[in-house]
Amino acid sequence: MIDHWSRGDPPPTVTDAILVELAEEVRRHPWWQARAVLTAQLLAQLGVTPPARVVDAGCGWGVTLEHLEQRGYQVVGIDLSLRGLQRLDQPGRTLVLADLNHPFPPEATLSDAVLALDVIEHLDDDRGALRRLGSLLKPGGWLVVSVPAIPELYGEFDEIQGHRRRYLPETLATAFDGSGLTLQRLFWWGRWLVPALRRQRARIRSRPGESATATYRRYLQLPPWPTPWIARLAFALEQSAALQGRLRTGTSLFAVARRPCSPKSPCPFLSYGLDDCPGS
Repeated sequence: MIDHWSRGDPPPTVTDAILVELAEEVRRHPWWQARAVLTAQLLAQLGVTPPARVVDAGCGWGVTLEHLEQRGYQVVGIDLSLRGLQRLDQPGRTLVLADLNHPFPPEATLSDAVLALDVIEHLDDDRGALRRLGSLLKPGGWLVVSVPAIPELYGEFDEIQGHRRRYLPETLATAFDGSGLTLQRLFWWGRWLVPALRRQRARIRSRPGESATATYRRYLQLPPWPTPWIARLAFALEQSAALQGRLRTGTSLFAVARRPCSPKSPCPFLSYGLDDCPGS
């Protein structure tokens, strides 16, 4: 089922064709698979366990959405692309067509966690988007954000994806100002990819007259086996260090923030035996 909250126009570089035609290639790609695994591990670390309700804002190809569903979460997918959502639509799944630049309905059901994975870098007003995403959380609920990191790595692939910026820890932290959320932690991910991305930045892969979809596909291509296996192993070996905040660089940054509780909105996490609610 696809609900409609608001409608906007995707940036010209982030076409429906990329979401639909490249879906299977993305689903097999080690980067998206590893990010889904990391997100599930992070949610468990935060005490958000199945069958908790989780919003995947900017669900795109649905890799994280489907991974969390398989683990027993109740997942709501939000995206700007109707064609992308139609590809994901199936019985029993809740999907929402919405533009993060517009307010959400006040009657929207609140969730235990909201994910915005590689989303806010596409928006001019990242602060406004974080404020609106926080409104979808229950008191004590968690907002998990990931963004591309290190501005000097900005290149052609960022442009094709419609990225406005890449972040540093301080600029990502600043984006939470005025959001009404309590920023709990920031951590790096993808340290082993930094040298590769520096080399990639120097290579232009687009060809005259070709579509953004074709160029995007070229960036997704990996050398033959065992490169995909090595990539999966590298991500797996790095997961624990990333979640513990022991990395000092990476191609991505994660932020974890929480909606404060108030006397009028008792914290549901107290019933889970947690005593670290940020309070009012």
